[in-house]
Amino acid sequence: MIQIEGVTKVYRMGNVRVHALKGIDLRVDDGEFVAIMGASGSGKSTLMNIIGCLDLPTSGRYLLDGLDVRRLDDNRLAIIRNRKIGFVFQSFNLIPRSTALHNVEMPLIYGGMGDGRRQRAMAALRVVGLADRARHQPSELSGGQQQRVAIARALVTEPTILLADEPTGNLDSEASHEIMKLLVELNDEGRTIVLITHEEDYAAYAKRVVRLRDGLIVGDHLVERRAHAHAEASGG
Repeated sequence: MIQIEGVTKVYRMGNVRVHALKGIDLRVDDGEFVAIMGASGSGKSTLMNIIGCLDLPTSGRYLLDGLDVRRLDDNRLAIIRNRKIGFVFQSFNLIPRSTALHNVEMPLIYGGMGDGRRQRAMAALRVVGLADRARHQPSELSGGQQQRVAIARALVTEPTILLADEPTGNLDSEASHEIMKLLVELNDEGRTIVLITHEEDYAAYAKRVVRLRDGLIVGDHLVERRAHAHAEASGG
């Protein structure tokens, strides 16, 4: 469970203090699919970085499964990022001259896993429907396929939370809807999904939409459009 209480984030740019978050309260329960929306500069990427333990709040508390993240040392934070949270970004960040299989293996290599690593990576590729592309390099895959490899890489450590930061930003419309359908399927299987997007069409796949403006939450509501979006992407 994600629980954020009164979180602020202040950056210094020379003599100027930039208040990226101004006191955020947010709770995401296990198994939710939440879309966080907002214009550029609204604070959504800052909030994503804090949820993903890539940055720490200036003040307030962030509890992840009951642990106060600000009290953890760098080693504990790294373990959490490797085991509890999977990251998917707009840029696929794949190693160009490595196969899809090797790209998916990388988090397991960093985590020191030996036996069973390749089998786990193949299983993750099967989940995203790319087992038959395991030996292909990124240059031999479409943009949508590359993002599926990136999702498989995020899933290979079996995290409970998947954070997707504008995952459709570099894809065409058809590939984007295919990626969103995959996220829905992963959520239906019990995975917690937090999606950053500025596109209403893709937020429609979520079960809940949180809207940010100028570092504050200005909207938080359940949505009923997911079934419609899913059918639309399927051609229904």
